[in-house]
Amino acid sequence: MDNTSCFSCENSSCLIKKNLLAFDGSKLITEKNNLRCKKGQQFIMEGAPVNGLFFVLKGKVKVFRTGINGREQIVRFAKEGEIIGHRGFGTEEHYSIGAIALEDTRLCYFSKQNLQEALLSNPRFAYDFMLFYANELNRSESKVKTISQMTVRERVIDTLLYIHRKFGDIKGFLNLPLSRKEYADYAGTTEEQVIRIFSTLKREKLITANGRRIAIVDVQVLKNEISEHHFYLDS
Repeated sequence: MDNTSCFSCENSSCLIKKNLLAFDGSKLITEKNNLRCKKGQQFIMEGAPVNGLFFVLKGKVKVFRTGINGREQIVRFAKEGEIIGHRGFGTEEHYSIGAIALEDTRLCYFSKQNLQEALLSNPRFAYDFMLFYANELNRSESKVKTISQMTVRERVIDTLLYIHRKFGDIKGFLNLPLSRKEYADYAGTTEEQVIRIFSTLKREKLITANGRRIAIVDVQVLKNEISEHHFYLDS
């Protein structure tokens, strides 16, 4: 654990940070816990009781659920300022997802009880929380509709563009090195299909690869290929 204060946090997109002045001295802030996770460490177990929510202070996280025959399905990737575990908060007794740190990650943990008290006592925070859930629902519904209409190649391209716009790149390479299996688990296809499509995209000079590191040569060409599916809906 560490003692990083919400007041010194630089994640301006965090819902807690946005409403911080209203929480000065409240249990939500004074009883917050900061956790450190090593790369590859799972900090939410699918099916575990929901006792609170995690906010990413620094790092990158993979959020997943177990599908048919125990196959992993990646729901999304999260970065600084984002919430993990919110789908089970207030409606379910157990987490419907699991979460693993993709790199050394620092998390803020707020208990379920303190969050519920904060929501009841702070209308602005409750309103921001409601908007967050509405946006999450819109993204989820849009993704389901879009994915159902995409070919496998389009789903893989959509995944590359999603990673690019969410995490950006460093020296041309996507700032989130993933295995081919992780690309497949997000795109809803097989590892073999991802390998074949990556090979095709490399032959077409649309991407380059160096191990897990992928670089998009021409983002606009990939955007144009799936533009009819409104790729930008899943930000």
